[in-house]
Amino acid sequence: MPAISVDPDHIVDVLTALRDHPALQFSFLVDVTAVDYLPAAPRFEVVYLLACLGPAFRTAGAATAAPLRRLRMKVRLPADDPRIHTATGVFPGANWPEREIFDLFGISFEQHPNLSRILTPDDWTGHPLRKDYPVQIRKDTATWSPIQLTPEEFAANVREGQARAARQATGGAPKPATRD
Repeated sequence: MPAISVDPDHIVDVLTALRDHPALQFSFLVDVTAVDYLPAAPRFEVVYLLACLGPAFRTAGAATAAPLRRLRMKVRLPADDPRIHTATGVFPGANWPEREIFDLFGISFEQHPNLSRILTPDDWTGHPLRKDYPVQIRKDTATWSPIQLTPEEFAANVREGQARAARQATGGAPKPATRD
């Protein structure tokens, strides 16, 4: 898939041109995601995946449909101020992916209509997909052991389950299971 790098200051202009130019017609925003390249500088990269739908869609004013193809667009952002203008004015479908990136990476999207957390609670501290996010929970692996039943106990449990299902099917009240 071809990829281009774009300066963060020109993101809206480039997205608009990719969507509206008759020879390009990248009319479908497939996804928006992000990458944390800590300790590299610039640290973050926002990745836009675009598609030209070919004959299935033709930009208004274009004489013919552009060929079916995809494009990856990358925008690098610094660690100290990771912010970029929102793509929702060009592609409204960028709304939730941008909120997810904000929530999990802490990258701000200026002029976003509702830039709020989407996966973590509002009072959550930090951004879980950052490489410097602390792992806070350590838990030892639980041991596994099978339930030990005799063949007679297993058969009694099956019979009780069948009887309970039959009572419920006929409208009778279910009786609690008892062990002998």
